[in-house]
Amino acid sequence: MKEYDVLVVGTGSGMSIAANALEQGLKVAVVDKDDTGGTCLNRGCIPSKVLLYPADVVQVIREAQALGINASIESIDFNKIMERMWKTVLEGRHEMELGIKEAENLDYYQEQGAFVSDYTMKVGDELITADKIFLVSGGRSTVPPIKGIEDIDYLDNTNVFDLKEAPKDLIILGGGFIALEFAHFFSSIGTKVTIIGRNVRLLPHTEPEISQLIKEKMSLRMDIFTGFEAQSVEKTPDGIKVSALNKETGDVKEVTAEHILLAVGRTSNADLLDVAKTGVDTDGKGWIKVNEYLETSKKNLWSFGDAIGQYMFKHVANYETQLCWNNAFGEKKVPVDFHAVPYAVFCYPQIASVGMTEAEAKEEHDILVGINYFRDTAKGYAMNERNGFCKAIVEAGTNKILGFHIIGPEASILIQEVVNAMNVMDGRLDSLYYGMHIHPALSEVVLWTFGKLAHPHHHPE
Repeated sequence: MKEYDVLVVGTGSGMSIAANALEQGLKVAVVDKDDTGGTCLNRGCIPSKVLLYPADVVQVIREAQALGINASIESIDFNKIMERMWKTVLEGRHEMELGIKEAENLDYYQEQGAFVSDYTMKVGDELITADKIFLVSGGRSTVPPIKGIEDIDYLDNTNVFDLKEAPKDLIILGGGFIALEFAHFFSSIGTKVTIIGRNVRLLPHTEPEISQLIKEKMSLRMDIFTGFEAQSVEKTPDGIKVSALNKETGDVKEVTAEHILLAVGRTSNADLLDVAKTGVDTDGKGWIKVNEYLETSKKNLWSFGDAIGQYMFKHVANYETQLCWNNAFGEKKVPVDFHAVPYAVFCYPQIASVGMTEAEAKEEHDILVGINYFRDTAKGYAMNERNGFCKAIVEAGTNKILGFHIIGPEASILIQEVVNAMNVMDGRLDSLYYGMHIHPALSEVVLWTFGKLAHPHHHPE
């Protein structure tokens, strides 16, 4: 059996743990069954955003006529878009693999590992153990229990990047982040897209007003059926047919397309590791259970990132990496702080949020709510942004920011000012007013939203 100081499972954010350990002169083992770099680099954030920017450009061109610009798109080179995407992925992966090869005191096992007993993992024919173990094993696309699903070739967030041709038509099952982003991309390059979501709302965990507006905007270029649950799929001469049931009315919708993309959620990879054999508890859905210090139920064994199923964003995993390292090797443990976790959905228009929704905030706080439209700022009007808006949720009496939500241009950038404000001066909105805001820049829409605060039943619509 090979013995190590540190064992890291996963080459995404877990590699930062490995790098820190190597800097301390520790002997490290890294195990990953997939491509080096984890989901973000290979099949997630980075490749998807490389695809989505051309889709944004397509939409800007299509909307240019409203600004007095008559432009048209002659053609879209799908292969060139995909080649550009793969270039950045492969370069990033190669750089990581080179670093691993050159590292001393590091053994890299690029195959599936599974625990066989306490602190002991079998990887191929090798048994390995370590004093400290970090499970950063990520997740995979959930395969829903739909009749016939195992008999068809479906796409998910991994193999969709391997497409050699743009689909003629595509059915996307799901109404969350991944579903909306791929719907934006494929509809922009000419694919006929149909979204079938089991929830009555797209992005069901965001503000209702945002869910409604994104459905209205995206419905202009695709078919969207919410409140429908896929019952069966089958191959036909015309493609893959999906039969979906409206859970409220009982109506059945049948849609046929060349491809079907599964985007109904994520499943932890913990089951593939047999974590129970090393004494690590999982919850009813298979996510690894951790406490506020990212400790599992087993001493000297930590977990974070997608594997724990809490906030499945790369920026959260990066934050958790720092805390996990500190809690494993530092003098004083620090608990995680998730009060201001931001996220963005890179659909069109963009969506970004941080903190509580209005419904969540109402349960525990006396709140003020403000809504401000992009069109009410000079820059928003100049951009002809008619529908986008920001929504602020603040605790009455303290001015503490509880949540902020945006739908509109550059939402992913605009949200950062609020994220920063929520992490200084006890999270009060005062800090936003201390700094000048360039006029007429788009950032004014954020500041002015706080100027519209009122009790919820009085806030402007």
